[in-house]
This record gives sequence, structure tokens and C-alpha cells, in this order.
Amino acid sequence: MEAKEFQNWIAEYYKSRGWADLDIFVRIGFLSEETGEVARAIRALEIGRDRPDEHPISLEESKKNLTEELGDVLGNVVVIANKYNIDLEEIFLEHKRKLSNRYL
Repeated sequence: MEAKEFQNWIAEYYKSRGWADLDIFVRIGFLSEETGEVARAIRALEIGRDRPDEHPISLEESKKNLTEELGDVLGNVVVIANKYNIDLEEIFLEHKRKLSNRYL
């Protein structure tokens, strides 16, 4: 799926669920929550989860979980970009330009 196609799909899907009109500060809260879930998924991959109330999961399951959590972060980033009419491609190019200028 291309970036623009994904961005449009997120806009329509979140709109259909009534999620697109949430206050931007609520959205930032969701992004923060999902970022924490990414951190937890990485911790599980790197050092495991030594908790008696959780069963061990396979490497494949851990990677699938991380993939899902990264998708949740990306979805929230896209909603924020859409709110301010910023194309994902513009974000990609600007980030590349910034890093290239800073470190080259």
C-alpha cells in the first residue's frame, strides 16, 4: 500500500468510527499511550516479560505484537497529519532532508 493510499484509508476509517473528530489533545494522549505499548513490546522482545500473570509467547508472536503497536502509532500520526492537511510524503521528505542536512 502506498503512503497516500494509507493516509486516505485512515481518514475514511477513523471518520466512519467517529474517531477523526476527537480533540487533538485526546489524540496526542492516544499517541502517547500507543508509544508506551511499543516500548512494552520492544521490552518483551529484548529482555522478556518475567511476570507470573503472563504466559511466555514466541518470537513470532512478539514481533506480531510489535508490528500491531507500531501500526497503532502510525495510525495516530496519520490522523494528526490529516488534521493539519500534511501529506505523509511531505513528512517523509522533510525528515530525510533534515537528517541529510544535519549529518552529511
